[in-house]
Amino acid sequence: MLAGCTSLGGIGPSAGKVLKSGDQAVLSSQVKVVDVDSATVTRQVEANRPALFSDRLGNVAPTSTVVGRGDVLEITVVEAPPAVLYSSGATETALRNPLGATNIQGVTSARGWSSPQQVVDLDGKIFVPFAGSIPAAGRTPRDIERDIVARLAGKAHDPQVMVRRIANAAANVTVLGDVGQNGRYPLSAHGERLLEIIAAAGGPKQALSKSVVQIERNQQTYVLPLSLVSRDPAQNVTLLPNDVVTVLFQPYSFTSLGASGSNSEIMFEGPGFTLAQALGRMGGLQDTRSNVKGVFIFRLENPSALDPATVAGTPLTADGKIPIVYRINLSDPKTLFNAQQFPIKNRDVVYISNAPLVDFNKFLGIISSTIFSVVGVVNSVP
Repeated sequence: MLAGCTSLGGIGPSAGKVLKSGDQAVLSSQVKVVDVDSATVTRQVEANRPALFSDRLGNVAPTSTVVGRGDVLEITVVEAPPAVLYSSGATETALRNPLGATNIQGVTSARGWSSPQQVVDLDGKIFVPFAGSIPAAGRTPRDIERDIVARLAGKAHDPQVMVRRIANAAANVTVLGDVGQNGRYPLSAHGERLLEIIAAAGGPKQALSKSVVQIERNQQTYVLPLSLVSRDPAQNVTLLPNDVVTVLFQPYSFTSLGASGSNSEIMFEGPGFTLAQALGRMGGLQDTRSNVKGVFIFRLENPSALDPATVAGTPLTADGKIPIVYRINLSDPKTLFNAQQFPIKNRDVVYISNAPLVDFNKFLGIISSTIFSVVGVVNSVP
């Protein structure tokens, strides 16, 4: 009978066994037990603070007015009368007064020349007769106009130049991922922002709370929850040519185990979700079973989020993490304030151990039922 009582049903390790797991080998590393106090919470908040788009990418000025390789330009040169360079075979351009009447008395029509549409070549240049090869890539249309005027000085009489971009081949962003339509989208002088481009691509297919947005710029990648971008206008940054925007479906969840109101995988809305919210979503602690000093969070943690003394001499897992068990003592009122700041991360395991008396009561119940069963059998024998 006693041999059968050595193994009682349970929900997981006791608080004592969890605490004794410190320094045990797991995934080529060592388990560390860390108490959740004010210092721990401060380190966690700093380490889990997202890298904001506004800090990393800045609110840059629109650059889509800059001409790039592959753009198609239309160039018009108008020469004031008396025309010298374009006096024959040129397009006659009538000057207009503010009311729109043409052929103003005493004013001779100006003559001009319009080029066929030109594609900016691989060297970033275009060709204008009598002006030669003109650098175009990386310059605005106004810069190109001034350059052509300077080159025609002394050849044409008071030349006026207009450069217009017909087709935009260089100032584009690429949108990929979980949106309505993947593709390349042009930028204009308006200076399109992140949410405008995502909307142009058909918007995210999933809820904002379950999506993250990634911006790749200059071989660097930056990621934020899409819900944060929608809430904070500063994160809705202006995009630049060649940016790659990727919207990803990223549901966040943690696992609730032990003496709680719910043993299950629980979804949450992403960064900013706290331990206090997690305990509430779990249904709290079961007051007849749970150990208020035995609430634990199991996590493969980044070393940057830990006290250097904890990290020192501890081998890392293959992906550079340390197995950490965070211990929360809910019998201390100060812990409830810490719980409102301590962040829960994706794939955390929140475990609530049984109170020591629960296992004793189980044992007592088994012994009592066995003894009383034997007594009942004995009493039934005549």
